[in-house]
Amino acid sequence: MTDHATQDVLDRLAGVAAGSALDVIRHERPETRRNIQDSYEALFDSGDETAVSAAERLAIAAFVALLHDAEGAAANHYLLRFEQRPEGADLIGVLRSQARRAATTGPYGAYPSGPLSRENLAGPLFRLETSARSALGERLSAALEHVHLLVFHPRDAQGPHLSLLRQAGWSTAAIVTLSQIVAFLSFQIRAAHGLRVLGS
Repeated sequence: MTDHATQDVLDRLAGVAAGSALDVIRHERPETRRNIQDSYEALFDSGDETAVSAAERLAIAAFVALLHDAEGAAANHYLLRFEQRPEGADLIGVLRSQARRAATTGPYGAYPSGPLSRENLAGPLFRLETSARSALGERLSAALEHVHLLVFHPRDAQGPHLSLLRQAGWSTAAIVTLSQIVAFLSFQIRAAHGLRVLGS
């Protein structure tokens, strides 16, 4: 029998109360529920730091969440986890200030020449301030600038942008993990929002 008193991370981000109608709905798809939680744990709790450290993973996740919803539950969740890292307390303010500078709408970008070109939309590219780059280091700074590109300029991400990551010390495996974090956070935040709307 499924334990409806057990909450996963998505439950907490969406404010799903144990025993509520939303809780019942979520438990009707146990495999989907488990897969979402497994993905979260694989990205943030597996202990695998061979390509991307735990601190980098949490800093990236916090930045993605801040870009999507600066005051939301996901941003608070990942900021708290990052702040609990030894280096996190000193850098949390930098992440917040740079996310405020990076805030925009989008998505921006250009389609290949054709019918969709009329939907092309130019938008700002984000670069960290010099002081922030110094505090975060070149490797994490390059990652956060790439995160902004993936969130707000998904059509514009091309080979030269990956080269910038490699120059900053990101291996191919690390770049894949970075992309997975951005994709997972985008899904997790939208799923939590959808559940909150259902429960309202």
